[in-house]
Amino acid sequence: MTIRTKFTEVFGVEHPIAQGGMQWVGRAELVAAVANAGALGFITALTQPTPADLANEIAKTRDLTDKPFGVNLTILPSINPPPYDEYRQVIVDSGIKIVETAGSNPAPHLPMFHDNGIKVLHKCTSVRHAVKAQSLGVDGISIDGFECAGHPGEDDVPGLVLIPAAANQIEIPMIASGGFGDARGLVAALALGADGINMGSRFMCTVESPIHQNVKEAIVAGSELDTELIFRPLRNTGRVASNAVSREVVEILDRGGKFEDVKDLVSGARGSRVYETGDLDAGIWWVGTVMGLINDIPTCGELVSRIVAEAEELITERLGGAVVEAAIR
Repeated sequence: MTIRTKFTEVFGVEHPIAQGGMQWVGRAELVAAVANAGALGFITALTQPTPADLANEIAKTRDLTDKPFGVNLTILPSINPPPYDEYRQVIVDSGIKIVETAGSNPAPHLPMFHDNGIKVLHKCTSVRHAVKAQSLGVDGISIDGFECAGHPGEDDVPGLVLIPAAANQIEIPMIASGGFGDARGLVAALALGADGINMGSRFMCTVESPIHQNVKEAIVAGSELDTELIFRPLRNTGRVASNAVSREVVEILDRGGKFEDVKDLVSGARGSRVYETGDLDAGIWWVGTVMGLINDIPTCGELVSRIVAEAEELITERLGGAVVEAAIR
């Protein structure tokens, strides 16, 4: 048995599970392991220092899997923006057929991607942005609830409400993101109207994840209470692990500090050192509240097969068994 949805059919994957783009984490070894497990993995384009490095990472991933995988291209405001056009050209030239866009409006990128037969999955944090992206012609939506790691937007709507609210207006395939880490989440997402799930933090905590073992063990040890919401006063909220650095950032901004007062604390270079060295207080690092549901460090193959098998059992046994014919009076 397997679980077939609009997402698996349109994006050509075996299971309705995705590993979205994660800065410093979405590298070849993880993406290939996710693909080999029958789920959809995404290389994070901007983790690669140059477009040429992205081309090499795509080639490296192809050496490790013959299954479908994609590339995440996150477009964010920046003082010195990366050469997005060059990254986009590498994606096209490398023959990638699925792209996850995030950050700002995907409209400028759609003609080139669609002209080259590339399907676009756009990540949104609100119903209005999902509806807008659908009207622009994206091929799928990833709807990101308040529980997620990274940037949950400023509306603070958890998945239990956000997913069905979006499902009421989205007709293209839609996967749910934020707080998903096991079979119960997959079944719940399907019940709420999604066509699958996106997992970030859960895939960080796998054997093939290219981050330090200390970070993986911290995720296993952590609870759903061990994250911080930084940049709230700046209306650019980010959910990260609670550590000495993130708590200091919250404190500085809460007492009226500006971004300039924390920019050195939150630099990407410091954050990447956490994953490289295992020093959990070297910088800020991203993780969602689903940390409270993560209790082991399996391979990607073990994780995906476990989620799918348990989801099938939940649907057919527990939920199916709860439906009984009314007694005839």
